[in-house]
Amino acid sequence: MILATGNAGKVREFGRLLAGAFEVRPLPPGVMLPAETEDTFAANARLKAEWVFRTVGGADPVLADDSGLEVTALGGRPGIYSARFAGPGASDAENVVRLLDELSGASDRSARFVCALCLVVPAGRELGGRTVVEVEGVTRGMITVAPRGSDGFGYDPVFQPEGWDLTLAEAAPEAKDRVSHRGAAARALLDWLARQEGR
Repeated sequence: MILATGNAGKVREFGRLLAGAFEVRPLPPGVMLPAETEDTFAANARLKAEWVFRTVGGADPVLADDSGLEVTALGGRPGIYSARFAGPGASDAENVVRLLDELSGASDRSARFVCALCLVVPAGRELGGRTVVEVEGVTRGMITVAPRGSDGFGYDPVFQPEGWDLTLAEAAPEAKDRVSHRGAAARALLDWLARQEGR
């Protein structure tokens, strides 16, 4: 399965999460992702999955995700703009700095991570040549006052899941997978695949 992302951290995570069901491969060299022009995580995930599926010839399954952070005190921002919250080409660290700056003094630090997955699978002509599967995973938690931990990527160093004392960046990968939004979405995808096999 081809993962429609240029993010090496996501390739590693989905490689773990989908092990046994798929061999996850990175985006082939020279294949560019389309601009994320939609206004929801699900629509952007589908845009990327279908674009890559067509670009690579429609012979291999393609999985795309669109995920991000929704912060209550910021009215749901950064949302679909999470990867470029501090501007186009911003680093993870720059996005975290902007987030903490905007939350300075906020009493409500609640937030949630959202991951929308879209899997496009080659299928018979009667299905139009493909099957499209869409699922979503959510993790609720809070934004810490300062980054903690060195594992993970994105906003992991400042996101503390509900019921945890650690941020996602302080957790072992297997522990993170059990509670993360990508872990929840991957399990929903695997459940869908298991139901198809049971038909």
